[in-house]
Amino acid sequence: MRGVDLGAAVIAARQAGLLVNGGGHAMAAGLTVTREALPSLAHFLDERIGPLLGAAPPVRELGIDAALSPAAATQELVAMIERVGPFGAGNALPRFVLTSVRVSYAQTVGEGHVRCTLVGSERGRVDAIAFRANQTALGPALLDRARPVLHVAGALRIDRFGGRESVRLQIDDAVAAAGSVLA
Repeated sequence: MRGVDLGAAVIAARQAGLLVNGGGHAMAAGLTVTREALPSLAHFLDERIGPLLGAAPPVRELGIDAALSPAAATQELVAMIERVGPFGAGNALPRFVLTSVRVSYAQTVGEGHVRCTLVGSERGRVDAIAFRANQTALGPALLDRARPVLHVAGALRIDRFGGRESVRLQIDDAVAAAGSVLA
């Protein structure tokens, strides 16, 4: 969250003897804590970071850079995107929304991920994956056999599997075209 220096909070917790190990910087941090120290660490972080967060509950935001049809999700587009990388803080990977698509195929893979194919009203289609989707309402929505019309947001990547390359949308979120939020 903007305005919160995660690394400084973790380093302060380590210096206070609440962590086995830890460190980081303003945008990211890592730590190791014993189970017994968790309540003390939570209290410490609440006191240190709580005032920076304010009283309002956090709002989930999903920035969208452009809308695409599945037919526009091409290897050429992904190659152009890759040329403006590397991506990270200050240069986010572009996120697209595929509007008014249906899931033509879906299956659960691995630990609750959903692999699917999205199709639009024209001929285009794009393969997609939603990681850990079965832990939210997104998974069941993608697996819904009624095949509702969705707006699906995510980042385009090249999937290099089995010696071939294809475009894949890494799904971040989706909403029913009628407007109800799924994830």
